[in-house]
Amino acid sequence: MPARRHFGSVRRLPSGRYQASYWHLAERHIADRTFETKAEARTWLSEVETEIRRGRWIDPSAGRVFLGQYVDDWLDHRYDIRPRTRELYRSLIKRHLKFTFERVPLTDITTATVRRWHASIARQQPTTAAKAYRLLRAVLMTATADGLIVANPCVIKGAGHERAPERRIPSLETVEAIADPVGDRYRALVYTAALAGLRAGELCGLERRHIDLVHRTVTVEQQAQVVVGQGRVLGPTKSKAGRRTVAIPDELVSILDHHLANYVNPEPDAVVFTGDKGAPIKTQHWSKKFRAAADSAGAEGLHFHDLRHLAGTLAAATGASTRELMARLGHSTPRASLIYQHATEQRDRQIAAVRVPKISEFYGVIITMYFADHPPPHFHARYGEHQAQFEITTGLTLHGSLPRRAGTHGRRMDGSPPGRSGGQLGARRLRTAAG
Repeated sequence: MPARRHFGSVRRLPSGRYQASYWHLAERHIADRTFETKAEARTWLSEVETEIRRGRWIDPSAGRVFLGQYVDDWLDHRYDIRPRTRELYRSLIKRHLKFTFERVPLTDITTATVRRWHASIARQQPTTAAKAYRLLRAVLMTATADGLIVANPCVIKGAGHERAPERRIPSLETVEAIADPVGDRYRALVYTAALAGLRAGELCGLERRHIDLVHRTVTVEQQAQVVVGQGRVLGPTKSKAGRRTVAIPDELVSILDHHLANYVNPEPDAVVFTGDKGAPIKTQHWSKKFRAAADSAGAEGLHFHDLRHLAGTLAAATGASTRELMARLGHSTPRASLIYQHATEQRDRQIAAVRVPKISEFYGVIITMYFADHPPPHFHARYGEHQAQFEITTGLTLHGSLPRRAGTHGRRMDGSPPGRSGGQLGARRLRTAAG
């Protein structure tokens, strides 16, 4: 006769070990292991009972579903995924998720397992590793919501963050050098990317009705992508923020006017950018053509998307706020727009042109500055063996300090007495002359 208690039951097996079982949701569940003593079996039942009362109980048989099977069902039921994103997910699932976890039950995937898997990919393909990790995390998050696992094991800090290398920002001179060899048909495509900052898919999705030369605007309301097995697919923008109207400069108005008159059919829904035979431009063909033009212009390694980077940087250089950059570039988060707020090499040289011709002493320093454009954020000053670190605040006002000379008397700028060694002057406001 098996021993019974208020929750579940324990019985001794012919081997001398003990088996625990319990009824829940009209189904009998047996422990996935046996126990050496009856007390251990009852302790296990007590833990299961606590999980049921707290609402954290997981059906043991449900958690034995293999990830390979579950991820296929997960993707089939994600109706909100865009075609190109679905294509990317299928590739990641086949090459990375299923390669390691296809026959692994969901409950057997641990944080340590995920960490080893992520590291094996990140050594050679860090960007792919981040994408695959985010996908696995999303799948297991759904499994947690479905009650198949207790918690998501994808809790590795920074594993889903893509650390893409900083790309070079092309100059306008480089854009001009590229626009010539690509040919007259594609010249407007290059300049629209560089001056309006549209994504490649948004450019391919432009139609004649989206370009208003009178009001000097380009409206983005869709994008075109090439999907394997489907060809060219028109769809919504990357996010809600992607639907926008972008003001364009006079130079681009003239270029687009010429392009519309010579290469675009008169119908409102006529595709703006087409290939040599008049069909919608193909990404693969255009990428090859652009790389060849970039190489001939001395910009080896330049990507077409880098022109959008230039557009964002040019907008940031005008003093546009982060919110304004988000609106112009179609970003839904501030983080994406902050990427474009970088200094160009030309701007860096202007900052380096700062001169500090004179430093005099008397309870602080008086600085005479000449700036090529705007002041740098900070600079070092030296007087004999003394050094000081200065930082520029609003306008051309400096804050900084120099060490007091040994043997001097007086008080610090904050009113406190100096130390025996002379101490250090506190920060004082110093005016500059800008040339």
